[in-house]
Amino acid sequence: MNDDLLLQIFVPRPQPLRIALVTETYPPEINGVAMTLGRQVADLQSRGHQIQLIRPRQGTMDKATHNAQLEEVLKMGLPIPRYAGLKIGLPAKAALVRLWQLKRPDLVHIATEGPLGWSALAAAQKLRLPVSTDFHTNFHSYSKHYGAGWLRRPILAYLRKFHNKACVTLVPTEGMRRELERHGYRNIEVVSRGVDTGLFNPACRDDVLRLSWGVRPETQVAIYVGRIAAEKNLALVFKAYDAMRAVNPDSRLVIVGDGPERASLQTQYPDAIFCGMRSGEDLARHYASADVFLFPSLTETFGNVTTEAMASGLAVVAYQYAAAEALIRHRENGMLASYNEAEQFVAAATELALDPVRAKQIGLNSHETALSISWAAVHDRFERVLQAIIDKEDCRGEAELAVDG
Repeated sequence: MNDDLLLQIFVPRPQPLRIALVTETYPPEINGVAMTLGRQVADLQSRGHQIQLIRPRQGTMDKATHNAQLEEVLKMGLPIPRYAGLKIGLPAKAALVRLWQLKRPDLVHIATEGPLGWSALAAAQKLRLPVSTDFHTNFHSYSKHYGAGWLRRPILAYLRKFHNKACVTLVPTEGMRRELERHGYRNIEVVSRGVDTGLFNPACRDDVLRLSWGVRPETQVAIYVGRIAAEKNLALVFKAYDAMRAVNPDSRLVIVGDGPERASLQTQYPDAIFCGMRSGEDLARHYASADVFLFPSLTETFGNVTTEAMASGLAVVAYQYAAAEALIRHRENGMLASYNEAEQFVAAATELALDPVRAKQIGLNSHETALSISWAAVHDRFERVLQAIIDKEDCRGEAELAVDG
């Protein structure tokens, strides 16, 4: 009998909760945080929980959803510079206090640390509501890529102050827990991420799509999926690809995504295939139609694209941290380079180019690993953490929190 089934039999299901979830990004916006929250909200509803989703209005046509299990509350927001389509919520403490006085949630879960998140934290504390937070984005690591490296320490202090006011801060990996604890964060719990292996899988490989890329069946295609921006370290994608092509001329590079660096990179690398933003089944086809996934980012908290690539049967080349550190065994189900060791990254990619047959087997092994990453288990854990802080009589981010599992 597997562990998931034993949990279903012997662990009582949590009572349905009324959860106020506050976020500054949500589908149909395309980013890892939005995707994770969209899946989380859908799964929590399926488990009988009521969700009050508080977020910025995404556009003039954006309409709030209201049904028995989902109540959307849309607030004012401002565009985020250099993040097209995303908004930052404006302060709304008084409005949130009134909202929660009328209908008190069991818990407030804050997914983002912007002005709307701070307002939610202040309103929840005023009403003595338990609060959990997510640590989704390494904003302190982003600063150096935007000419503001001097802001790293102030940003770290800002984020630490925010999260330490909560009952618990959720992070996706043990590595991230260790890093934040070194910086003085308290009450951290690991709640990982899952992957939809029904959507992302090798069966989505599309010969017609590959033909549109101008490649032969035996051509090894390297792919990058994600935001095309400075913090993603994309120069290393092209350096690794040049090394791959030097030993295996029958190689191509596909770039999926968009961002402020796209136009410049498209001019510098006219031989690369830039596909723009893709989502859903179309994105799944792009993943599965490639062979090797190059992901040199040094600023991830998790990196959902890593697990999506693994589920799609690709041989992943990544730095040994975040999702890759947690899931990849070097040369078995992927290729790892030590953190920020660019030459190791290039060597790992070159090794796959030298032996495409072995690269294919590594991709198959990565798919097998992804089959064990269940969203159901992730959200079981999430429920247990929330119930633990609700059950605490005095939870304001100062007390220690211990959750089994």
